[in-house]
This record gives sequence, structure tokens and C-alpha cells, in this order.
Amino acid sequence: MLQYSKDAGYGGYTMDDVSQTSSAPAVPATAPPPGPTLLVKIFGKDKPGVTAGLFDTLAAYGVNVVDIEQVVTRGRIVLCALVTVPADGPSAEGKLRATVHTWAESVKMQAEIISGIGDNRPRGLGRSHVTVLGHPLTAESTAAIAARITALGGNIDRIFRLAKYPVTAVELTISGTPTDQLRSALAMEAAQRGIDVAVVSAGLHRRAQRLVVMDVDSTLIQDEVIELFAAHAGREAEVAKVTAAAMRGEVDFEQSLHARVALLAGLDESVVDKVRAEVQLTPGARTLIRTLKRLGYQVGVVSGGFTQVTDSLKMRLNLDFASANTLEIVDGKLTGQVVGEVVDRAGKARLLRRFAKEAGVPLSQTVAIGDGANDLDMLNTAGLGVAFNAKPLVREAAHTAVNVPFLDTVLYLLGITREEVEAADLHLEP
Repeated sequence: MLQYSKDAGYGGYTMDDVSQTSSAPAVPATAPPPGPTLLVKIFGKDKPGVTAGLFDTLAAYGVNVVDIEQVVTRGRIVLCALVTVPADGPSAEGKLRATVHTWAESVKMQAEIISGIGDNRPRGLGRSHVTVLGHPLTAESTAAIAARITALGGNIDRIFRLAKYPVTAVELTISGTPTDQLRSALAMEAAQRGIDVAVVSAGLHRRAQRLVVMDVDSTLIQDEVIELFAAHAGREAEVAKVTAAAMRGEVDFEQSLHARVALLAGLDESVVDKVRAEVQLTPGARTLIRTLKRLGYQVGVVSGGFTQVTDSLKMRLNLDFASANTLEIVDGKLTGQVVGEVVDRAGKARLLRRFAKEAGVPLSQTVAIGDGANDLDMLNTAGLGVAFNAKPLVREAAHTAVNVPFLDTVLYLLGITREEVEAADLHLEP
């Protein structure tokens, strides 16, 4: 356990180890009173040893470090250190200032030192992470997003880049505005600007175990499986027409499923193997699943398609869960019917709940990805529903939308950077 004791440190407090059986509180009831501080800012061309050099210079004056932030962009460094003033008074502070400026000049950098009181001002309540995806990400769209945040009373506390390709992705940490307000306002702005924006609440839950469940046809894979079967039956155009209407929400999914499957009657079961071979994964699908599994996430699929394909995908991609409809095969022929309970719009949401329960993950920690109207219940049941290259109806109803043809961009919505993914793939990360 840690206990705060009176000392000459920042604000008059330091932390000391105490016995585990001590009755002293682990954290003080209120923050210690702020003391005077100095904000030391160093900027210029980055080089090895800048950070060590600054703090070695400051160490001679016995100051304590309150906060540090450092950013390197295109070889230019901005290093900020918030430190307590020297205990020896104004004379020592003046010497510190002069010494820091002299050191900065010696390494061909610039220094700025600002007096202040206490730590950084408290960040506002209602903290969120806002991920912005653009292909490209223009200054105009970035300005519009920032203006919307400001208009809602939010403050941008931090910005950093998640990826530079195949899309530009940046994450903003926002305080002072409820997540729900941000989400609705930025969704409208994103639609107007042709970019993708996702808003999630900040907090420990973002680092917790998660479950990701996705649709299969036109999400995990590029194809509509029933259309691949229909092509072998010479009924592709008829099936495609009904499929499109169902995905737009114009036709009841279960009725459309039975109507389309009926057109497959008489196909030889050998077609199943041919269709499996024809299935093409969406670009980024393997990367998404591989990275999620490395992070300890559980991953599943739910499909209005068929177990004859999803069971194969589950094995190929090491998925934890998979559920779909099953084509009836009798005497080596497709009968034109499905057996068992139909996986429809309501069924997908029901399966998400079941997978979450089996995985031991609360629904708030689930992510659902889909593109069609029959995915809507699932997307709205999940903690984060992602419309992936979806129909307009789905984009408007989901929590967020991704409109680029790379499934692994979903990783950026979870705060995972492209550099982290590539490092893991090169075995630089365990």
C-alpha cells in the first residue's frame, strides 16, 4: 500500500511504502495543494540525447518532475517538462533559466521557460476518443471536425497519428463533452465531408478483453455466397436482385432467403467445395483477425449465408465462434431448403449475446461489424457497431461507419496503430 507523508516534495507530499496491513488510505481524499512550477519547453531538430540532456541540466537544481510531454514530427522535437521551482528561491530559479538556455544553444535548439502555479488545469469530465479516417484526410475536413468539437464545449487534449496508409488515421482525445453528443454531431459532419469518424468513451474498458463479431458476406469476404452458388445453377441474376433488395431492407430477410435458396434446388453437393475455393477474403481481413487474436480478443462470425462456408472460414482463420444457416443436402443434391433455425436480423443480435456470454465479455465490450440491413440489430446491440462499406440505411443507424475497402482499418477504431501491427508481424512484439 502507498501512503502520502509530509515532506519537501511537490505540494508538500511524497509517497512512501507502508505495510500491507496499514489502515492508512491508499490515496488522499483531496489532491495536495498546488505549488509554483516552471514549464520548460525545448524545440528544434531532434537528435539522440535531447531528453537526457535537459533533465541532466535540471537535476543540478533539485527540482521535481510534475509532467512530461514529447512529440517528434518529421525530425522536429517539442519537449515540454513541468517541474517544481528550485527550493533555494528566486536566485536559483534565475540560474536555472540561464543554464537551460545555455544548454539549449549548445545543442542548437531553442528554449522557452514559463512560470506558473501548480499542475495542468483539470481536464473536463466526459472524456472520449475520436478516431478520424480519411483517404485523403484534408485540412478542410480536419478543421470542420475540430470546429464541431469546440462548438459542443469540448477540448482537444491530445492528437496523434494511428496510420498513414492505406488511409490516414488520427486519434483525438476529447474532454468536456458527453460521448453521445460527440458521436451524433461528428457523424453528421463526417457524412458531409466524406470521411469516417468513430467516437468511443475513454476509460479502462478500452483495455479490457473484447469480443469482435462480424458479418461474412461483403464484410469478412468480398462475395455474396448465395450468388456464388446461384452462378453454378445459372440463376445468378435472379438471386442477386433479391439479395440487393434484402440488404437494403426492402424485403424480409427470411422470406428472401427461402426464395433464393429454392433457386438452388438440384445442384450437386460437389458445388460446395467449388464455392469454398471461390470465396475471396476482404483486404485486411487476415490482418484484422491475426492482430485481434494476438491481443487476446475473441473473434466470431454470424452469417445469413451457410455453414458449408462459415465452418471452413472458422478453421482457416482460427475463429472462436461461427454461426450461419445450413443448406439441406439429400442424396448428394441441394434440396432448395435450409434446415434448422434461420439466422436472420434478430438472430444475429441473439447470437452476439450468446457469444458474449460464452466468452465472458459484457455486451458493452463487444464490437460488431456488418454491411446490410439484417446486421442492424447486431450493430445496435454491440458496444460499438461498425457499418463497413454499408448501405445508406445501415450507415445512418450504426455507431460509426468505415467506407474504405480495408477491413483492418477497424483496428484504428480500437486505438491500435499501423506501426504496432507491423511490428507484431515482424515478430518485434511478442
